[in-house]
Amino acid sequence: MFRKTFVLAMLLTAVSASAGMAASLVAHRAIYDLVLDPEHPGTQVDKARGRIAFQFTGTACEGYTIQLRQVTSLDTGEGQETVSDLRNESWEDATSTNYRFKTENFVNEEKREDVSGTVARQKNNALSVRVTKPKPANFTLPGKIYLPTQHTRAMLETAERGERLLSARLFDGSPDGRKIYETLTVIGSAELHNDKTPAPDPALAGLKRYPVTTSYFEVGQADRLPAYTLSFDLYENGVSTALRLNYGNFALKGLLRSVELLPQKPCAAPPAKR
Repeated sequence: MFRKTFVLAMLLTAVSASAGMAASLVAHRAIYDLVLDPEHPGTQVDKARGRIAFQFTGTACEGYTIQLRQVTSLDTGEGQETVSDLRNESWEDATSTNYRFKTENFVNEEKREDVSGTVARQKNNALSVRVTKPKPANFTLPGKIYLPTQHTRAMLETAERGERLLSARLFDGSPDGRKIYETLTVIGSAELHNDKTPAPDPALAGLKRYPVTTSYFEVGQADRLPAYTLSFDLYENGVSTALRLNYGNFALKGLLRSVELLPQKPCAAPPAKR
């Protein structure tokens, strides 16, 4: 249950400023408070609280780094409180050719997951994966598979074209460096803030945002109920708000507590030709 929550990392920001992008995406740090979602009452959790600390930095020259920490406390109402401390860091280059991932998850202070590895995209678009933890392994994932940055870029590009659906196979390294999800993303029409719906932070005022819902399915089970869904408002600069994580038997809301835009150095100009 907890290991799936770090899928937030690839959706909390669109991490590329490559040529052809319609928007200028920003480095930023965001904090979200987690509570139970009253619109989706669960059957297994009576109380929940937590926080997500998320940071995106980098450039198209050096690649982009996402750092995520999510601490969540769930209470079943029987005096059993479970605290998960999830820490994820990933790096992806601007062309989505190379990717590194590292995840640690502690449940009640006991380390339950420790996963790391690297990915290189081959000329035929297959992914060559090298897992270093928990058990060293090398293997190839054939077919068109999106990496996290690539997937979020595709969402924004789909939205800018006025299209509403994006279907994609996705690899992010969870939970063991081997798993692929089949995803279906539904994208709503662009919205702007106004006096009746003010921006949650001044940094987001005047920006377009798209309501997005992504459903995650086990491979070969896209005709069944999703394993979980993630909904959020995706702004054209890459910041996300109004998070909702629905696991079926309970759901969480992520309320934006603060967002800080970070300095972002431009790529160095290439040396002049002599």
